[in-house]
Amino acid sequence: MGISRPSRPVLLTTAATASALVLTALVPGSATADPTPRPVTREGSPLGADRAARAPEAAAERALGDARSGAAGLGGDKGRGYPREQKLDLPPENPADKSIKLGLTPYHGIAPKLNDLQRIGDRVSVEIAGRSAGGHQLYLVTVTAPESARETARQERMRERIENSPAAAAKDDAIKSSYKTPVFINNNIHGNEWEGTDAALKLIEKLAKAEDKKSRDLLAHNRLYFNVTTNPDGRIAGTRANANGFDLNRDFITASQPEARAVRQIAIAKQPAVMIDLHGYVNGTLIEPTTPPHGENYEYDLFLKNTYANALGMEAAVNGLGYTEAKDGVKPAVIPFRDQKEGWDDWPPIFTPQYMPFHGAVATHTIEFPMQVNNEEYESQPVAELRRRARINTDIAGAAMRATLDYTDRHRTSVIADQIEVFRRGATGAKQVPVSEETVPGVPGIGPEDVYTTEFPRAYVIPAGGRGQRSAAAAARLVDHLVANDVRVERAGKAFRLGGRTYPKGSYVVDMHQPKRGLANVMLADGRDISDKVSTMYDISGWSLGRLWGASVDSVKSGDLGGVHGRAVHAASRVGYVAPRGNLRLRLDDPREIAALNSLLAKGVSVRRDRDGSAVVPSSARRAAAAAAKKYDVAFDATKAKGGAALHRTRVAAAVTPGELFALREMNFKVVPVSTAVLNSGFDWKKADALFVSAGLDRSELNTAARDRLDRFLAGGGGLVGRGAAGAALNADAGLLAVKAVGGNGDANGVVRVVNAGGTVTGGAPDHGFVYSPSWFTDLGPGVRVEQKYGTGNPLVSGHWRAAEDGTGGPADAAGRAAVVSGSDGATDVVLFGTEPLFRDHPKGMFPQVGRALLSVGR
Repeated sequence: MGISRPSRPVLLTTAATASALVLTALVPGSATADPTPRPVTREGSPLGADRAARAPEAAAERALGDARSGAAGLGGDKGRGYPREQKLDLPPENPADKSIKLGLTPYHGIAPKLNDLQRIGDRVSVEIAGRSAGGHQLYLVTVTAPESARETARQERMRERIENSPAAAAKDDAIKSSYKTPVFINNNIHGNEWEGTDAALKLIEKLAKAEDKKSRDLLAHNRLYFNVTTNPDGRIAGTRANANGFDLNRDFITASQPEARAVRQIAIAKQPAVMIDLHGYVNGTLIEPTTPPHGENYEYDLFLKNTYANALGMEAAVNGLGYTEAKDGVKPAVIPFRDQKEGWDDWPPIFTPQYMPFHGAVATHTIEFPMQVNNEEYESQPVAELRRRARINTDIAGAAMRATLDYTDRHRTSVIADQIEVFRRGATGAKQVPVSEETVPGVPGIGPEDVYTTEFPRAYVIPAGGRGQRSAAAAARLVDHLVANDVRVERAGKAFRLGGRTYPKGSYVVDMHQPKRGLANVMLADGRDISDKVSTMYDISGWSLGRLWGASVDSVKSGDLGGVHGRAVHAASRVGYVAPRGNLRLRLDDPREIAALNSLLAKGVSVRRDRDGSAVVPSSARRAAAAAAKKYDVAFDATKAKGGAALHRTRVAAAVTPGELFALREMNFKVVPVSTAVLNSGFDWKKADALFVSAGLDRSELNTAARDRLDRFLAGGGGLVGRGAAGAALNADAGLLAVKAVGGNGDANGVVRVVNAGGTVTGGAPDHGFVYSPSWFTDLGPGVRVEQKYGTGNPLVSGHWRAAEDGTGGPADAAGRAAVVSGSDGATDVVLFGTEPLFRDHPKGMFPQVGRALLSVGR
């Protein structure tokens, strides 16, 4: 019998600004709830005229140190069975923990609770998955029936066979009968969406004590993993973001923060087949799968089959709790795939449930609790009302968890078979299966708007090059990142020919016949322009690391890889080098090179700028250069140039987003965060050589004294680097560079083609950039230099960028226009960006443009 297709009757209206995008769903009738998706922000809380990033420097140091060391919190229990009990250290009691007001478990109450739970029977184990940016331990709890060391080793061999030999695993009777299905429950990734943690603790306790046959069978056939709180920094502070101001549920693929790296390691080490991610707050409870557009690199037929079926079970469990809108304020649950037309997509791989499928999960969900207890509600509602709402949310989280375990247990054989099939398709280079009512029976409403597939290339090649190659440091970083994500990379032992091109020895090859091809492709491919697919997007739509990280990456559509003679790499080859004689050149085309330069300047090394923007280090500083080359893995090549103007370490007063502040610190700039409020309080401009403005600073809101101090700083030779609307507004209000800033469509974002002028700011820059609420510059006055232009035609390569309703602000208006400009009013050197060179951690190859700009404008 054919399946009738229900309509998706949701209309969406859009209100967009440079810093936020809010979608409002209007659902006719009363069949479904009225979900309002969360506002999109760059990182953390929305930034206003008085709010700029002020994350502590120690948090950035901790996150960057963890990334450089490659430390992982898991894997220290090889050779042990389950349970793996350990006595956790107890954090000091913190009466200011924001969870307390809600009647929920404060962070300092989790460790003693877990210590108690480990003493109940033999089912509960705790591992330390890592530490947060704020230094708090991340607790991964495993609940399963006891295993001997021998049985645990057997389970691990089966897990590895599923990924590494999927064709054989599909025929393995032992896997079908005795492999424990891994289920991952992720909680509290947004710190002020608390209740998943408490529901998890309750469920862990119940399973630890349960003696009924159903519970015993569940634990005998499954391993349940609970990340109790992914964001303890935010849980304590009552913030969405972690201590660095990062929204961790935007950090997958780039993994700039230690919490995201911990989840990544859980995905690799535990290989969950099913996962749910607990959030708040949308009324009624929102349960993925999502609306189009769907990620084109998934095996979406397998994903939708399981995710929709599990969603139905969770919906029944949540609605079955008996909460009603009339009695409790709780609306019925909503499944976006079924109930909405657009506005809640799974296109970008930056969210936890959109990242996990690339590691083999075939059912993943965001769950949004209904009753808001954060932000303004946290401050305005009585404690009793907040606690009532929190109890409801905890109940709903628990229902979603229990339903997910029931689904997994009932379908564990087919779930694992589907996970094996994901890996088999990747390993054999099989084509994707487009979704339809025939290929995914039981899921109503599938239409052509749900079909997203891609053509995987045969391989990607990251070419090797000689000394001084622009992308050498970037290539090494990209290879290390691929390997950290469990993507297989080989290094050629000799020159080879592939796709009509000859590559030198030492080039890296990503064979796309591998189990996690989707993950390799989602990072390295250009992506797609989806502007014509939906009216607006919930978050970013383009992110290509192949285009944005500064490395040369070639996509090879077909060819025989037999001539590559490659060996698997576990880390990229080091590129650090110092020429044995003569003056030294540091190219400044990579953030590591900017960081190395700033380390030399901090030590008092005399460095000069060459005409192309690179740095010339005297031969007398060879020892200091060698130390920097080793620490930052960068190359200092020989040069006969002596350089021009002396470079000095620029001290930066930064009114910026959290991601930008983090990037500046990564490049070793001395940064003092500022905002309108900070300047109004009497900022000492002797601490700064340049001002970088992108958020949180409005000159028109400064008091007279603060405005006078700012103007004296600029007139006295202090430089300005501005990004976006805030940077352009300050430039105009202060009467500095003679340009007109034109704002494009505020909700546009993606990867764009650019043309670089070279020289001080954009020398060595990639020919692609990133935009988010793009802008450009017209009416250029005398002396204004165009450092970068948008490409002609349609500059958008991948992402979502439409014209506004009046036909303006689209990519056609930006084509050929100035994207980055520089100049001086005689006293103040200025660089203005209409692009997003430091957005989150995505455009690594663009970071040096800001680094070079700050070095060029500093007094």
